[in-house]
Amino acid sequence: MSVVQEYLRYNRQVMLPEIGDEGQNKLKNAKVLVIGAGGLGCPILQYISTAGVGTIGIIDFDKIEIHNLHRQILYTEKQIGLSKAKTAKETLEAMNPLINIVAFEEKLTAENATQIIKNFDVIVDGCDNFATRYLVNDTCVSLEKPLVYGSILKFEGQLAVFNNKSKNLRDLFPEPPDPKDVPNCNLNGVLGTLPGIIGTMMAHETLKVIMGLPTLENELVLFSTLNWGFTKLKF
Repeated sequence: MSVVQEYLRYNRQVMLPEIGDEGQNKLKNAKVLVIGAGGLGCPILQYISTAGVGTIGIIDFDKIEIHNLHRQILYTEKQIGLSKAKTAKETLEAMNPLINIVAFEEKLTAENATQIIKNFDVIVDGCDNFATRYLVNDTCVSLEKPLVYGSILKFEGQLAVFNNKSKNLRDLFPEPPDPKDVPNCNLNGVLGTLPGIIGTMMAHETLKVIMGLPTLENELVLFSTLNWGFTKLKF
């Protein structure tokens, strides 16, 4: 790996006094696991990989479908039917050959969560269901791993950072809601640009967690993109 290549690739962020060589080295040595390679996962993965996070894990058991393409920006129509995790890995490696990407083509479960999550420094929750969200949260609490959390629906998104000088998801919502009572993008829809907005914000917080920059602390961001309403709730 050429030092010159690294300098040329990353110098626009390295020149920021808050980052510098020290911050870039932190990114290079970091290991980040992204749960889900869908609407949120795609922009998260794209931005943390191009920023130079040294090792990135992707866990997703889904295949690419045509209805994914309006928002899942790492995939093309020719890749319909292929593994999201494997396809995302190949695309990201082409974008930045200086990093290492590990694809887990499997579902995250109570049986494998600890074994997978324990090997990473920061966990980013880009999944689309509450059962997985709470499994990820509880595993991160038990392993003392910082968790970047985000969710989307229609025109609205949420963002938080848990376990990094902060409380966790169960402090906000002690129990997951009944799945029958929860709206989701499959039934209620989502504008394709929304996961790009919230996913980029999640990537931004992830990079700041790694570099030790100020992040959300005991705060939940509620973001409505229809009328650009932005609220931060302290908890």
